[in-house]
Amino acid sequence: MNDFVLYLEIGFKHIVDLKGMDHLLFIVALSIRYQFNDWKKLLVLVTAFTIGHCITLILSIFDIINYSIKWIEFLIPITIVITSISNVFVKKFIFKEKFPAIYFFALFFGLIHGLGFSNYLKSFLGKGESVVFQLLSFNLGLEFGQIIIVLCLLIISLILVSLFKINRREYMLFVSAVSFALALQMAIERSPF
Repeated sequence: MNDFVLYLEIGFKHIVDLKGMDHLLFIVALSIRYQFNDWKKLLVLVTAFTIGHCITLILSIFDIINYSIKWIEFLIPITIVITSISNVFVKKFIFKEKFPAIYFFALFFGLIHGLGFSNYLKSFLGKGESVVFQLLSFNLGLEFGQIIIVLCLLIISLILVSLFKINRREYMLFVSAVSFALALQMAIERSPF
């Protein structure tokens, strides 16, 4: 049980750590279009991201796939840039599609982020059967951290949009622009070229 709590805590701290700003920015860019009444869609969205990074975490930890760390560190901010740009195309906040494209973005980009997580995680994972248990608890910690980030974002959005009457689309575009700019700067700094 102690290992479970340990890796749960490691996963949680990894996603909410301000040093890992790229993961925070991605969750914000991914979630900014939604509000509290969209909580089911947000839960599916964040879970799609978790499934994506869980898949590549497993494949990487067990050395099934190998990759260039430089390219992954470059591609992670690119996922934020693309997600931020996709927010520009949100004109109305009525999300009736059962499987909107953003779900597939989250899943696919989760694969890339998972490779970034795996580099971090490989340094202290155990060996043998316990690795699966450690991966599970790490991913649950990540998921919990992501939900906390989304919850904070929803509260901030509620205050700004409902109480201060800030235009919801303008707010989304502002947050997306900030995410875009920070991610673009990261991508330039991490460029493997």
